[in-house]
Amino acid sequence: VQLVESGGGLVQPGGSLRLSCAASGITFSINGMGWYRQAPGKQRELVATISSGGNTNYADSVKGRFAISRDNTKNTFYLQMNSLKPEDTAVYYCNAGGYFSPGVYWGQGTQVTVSS
Repeated sequence: VQLVESGGGLVQPGGSLRLSCAASGITFSINGMGWYRQAPGKQRELVATISSGGNTNYADSVKGRFAISRDNTKNTFYLQMNSLKPEDTAVYYCNAGGYFSPGVYWGQGTQVTVSS
């Protein structure tokens, strides 16, 4: 299984970014997918997950600002991040195979930095 993230970078507070995660080697349509993040000195935490049926689950800190989606025709899922805050700065990891808890497959991570 391979998960390849893209879309991270530097953005000003209040800005937007969209992360993508392309999956291969897994039956994408039947698996839950998710995004997690890890800030320096902190534990990795759930950001958002999406089930095979399209149900979504968000951390309280990102509700109303972030949106997770998936495109089963492209074996790709996304994280649209709006109204970004400095506290959103972290390495973001995509994950496959889980919903309320992470699955066993992880991407390599992409850095998101929110700073003026």
